[in-house]
Amino acid sequence: MTYRQLVVEPIGQREACNDAERRADYDSVLAYADGLQAQGVLLGTQPLTPQASSARVQARGGQTQVIDARFAKAKETVGGFFLLNCATRHEAVAPAQQCPDVQWATVWMRELGPCFL
Repeated sequence: MTYRQLVVEPIGQREACNDAERRADYDSVLAYADGLQAQGVLLGTQPLTPQASSARVQARGGQTQVIDARFAKAKETVGGFFLLNCATRHEAVAPAQQCPDVQWATVWMRELGPCFL
C-alpha cells in the first residue's frame, strides 16, 4: 500500500531560521530519506517552495478564480512530502515518528486510495 507522509509546517518557520539551521534541517531530512531508501520503502520525496509562490484555483458558479500566494486564514502550509510503500498503517507510521521534521512540524500519514466513482 502507498502512504503519503505530508509535512505540515507553521507559516514562516523556514524563514525564521538562519542559514546554518536550514542547512542542518535539510541535511537531517536527506539522511532520513536515505534511511527510507535503504529500507526499500521510499517511492519518492520532494520539498515544496515557500507558500508565497503558490496559488489556489477554484470554480464557483461557472467562474474560475485564481488566488495567488498567502491565504489570509492559513497558519500552516505544506512543506513537502514522502511517498512510502508499506504493508500496513503501523509500518507507515513507524518511520514518520523518526522524521526529523516532527520536532517543529506535523507529519500527517495517509494511505493513498482509488478514486471513487
